[in-house]
Amino acid sequence: MRMRKPFIITIDGPAGSGKTTTARLVAERLGFPYIDTGAMYRAVAYAVLSEGLDASDEPSICRLVQRITVESVTVDGVRRTLLNGVDVEPYIRSREISRLASIVSAIPCVRQAMVARQRAAVEGVKGAVLEGRDIGTVVFPDAPCKIYLVADSRTRAERRRLQLAAQGQEVDASTLEREIAERDAFDASRSHSPLRKPEDAVEVDTTHLTIKEQVDAIVGIAGEKMTQSGGTNA
Repeated sequence: MRMRKPFIITIDGPAGSGKTTTARLVAERLGFPYIDTGAMYRAVAYAVLSEGLDASDEPSICRLVQRITVESVTVDGVRRTLLNGVDVEPYIRSREISRLASIVSAIPCVRQAMVARQRAAVEGVKGAVLEGRDIGTVVFPDAPCKIYLVADSRTRAERRRLQLAAQGQEVDASTLEREIAERDAFDASRSHSPLRKPEDAVEVDTTHLTIKEQVDAIVGIAGEKMTQSGGTNA
C-alpha cells in the first residue's frame, strides 16, 4: 500500500513579516508539528560563533555542520531549538546571530544539510507547518498549501524592535528598518536558494492584520486546500 504524504503547509516571507508566531499558532490550531527552519540556521550560526570560526571559512563550516545535530521542536507548547541536544533558543535571537545566520545560511553545504534534516523531520506525521525563506520553493516545492507573508518595511522594523526590547535590547526602528532592507537584498540575491515567492503560493499582507487575523486567514486557506486534496498530499 502506498503511504500517504503528510499535508505540508509552507509559510515563507522576509524578516518581520510574521512568519514565526503565525506558523506556530497555525500548527497549534491544526494539531500539526511546527518547524522553525530559520531557528535551525540560527543554531548553525551560534555553533559557528561558539567554535570561533570565520563566516568566510566555508570548508570549516561545512565540516562543522556535518558533526552537529540541529532540531526545531515544540515541547509542552514551548518552542525549543536544540543544538547537539541542548536548548539554545535563548541565545539565537540577537542581532549578531541574525546577521551571522544570514551569511551562514547562504553557504550551499549548510543549506543542503538543513534541507535534508527539515525533510526528515516530517516523516511519518499527518501534517506539518514549516516556515522560512525557501520552504515552498526548495524544501517542499510540491507542498499542497503554500503561503507567502509580506508586510511593509516600517511595520516589520517595529515588530523586530518590540521583539528585541522584550529581550532587553533597545534598538531604534530606523536602524532595524535599514538592517531589514539589507537582509532582504542579500537573501533575494544569493545564488543558492534565494528568497522568492513560490509561483503557486497565496500571498497574505500582514501589515494591518492582527496575529489572530493572520492565523484565521491561513487556517482558512489550509482548510480549503485540505478539502481539495482529500486531507493529505496523497
